[in-house]
Amino acid sequence: MNSVLRYIQGYPAHIVESVQKLVDSDKLIAWFEQRYPDRHSIQSEKALFEYTMAIKNQYMKKTAPLSKVVYDSKIHLINNALGLHTYVSKVHGNKIKSKNEIRIASMFKNAPEPLLRMLVIHELAHLREKDHNKSFYQLCCHMEPNYHQYELDARIYMMVLELSRGNNG
Repeated sequence: MNSVLRYIQGYPAHIVESVQKLVDSDKLIAWFEQRYPDRHSIQSEKALFEYTMAIKNQYMKKTAPLSKVVYDSKIHLINNALGLHTYVSKVHGNKIKSKNEIRIASMFKNAPEPLLRMLVIHELAHLREKDHNKSFYQLCCHMEPNYHQYELDARIYMMVLELSRGNNG
């Protein structure tokens, strides 16, 4: 199996085979560019925070507040993840203060907007559901009906980035 396909291992065979054919025929990048010709314009961390808060306020008003939403260049390297939700508790006298932070992999700074949205929704869902269980994915799909398609496409986007660098071996 081509190493670039590691991003979609675990998906059904017919999906992996379809993507494999696009990779083998050097058509995956063109297919992806046709599917997603535009990139989002959310470049600053302030814009990313505002974007995330707009989604949070639409679907999850009663969840814990967010203190920070940032692009993080270390996420993919360290955790093999696309985003992280961290929960930091600090004791101040007799009170415990907690902060929720969301970190999005920097590689998504130039991604199509639906893929960034899927990542933000994924991390927001962790405010309510810590584990990747049925309730977690139901919440993701409530906020974004195409969640599962965008999750697959985000993995294909990572393949496209890798192939674009000529690093497919």
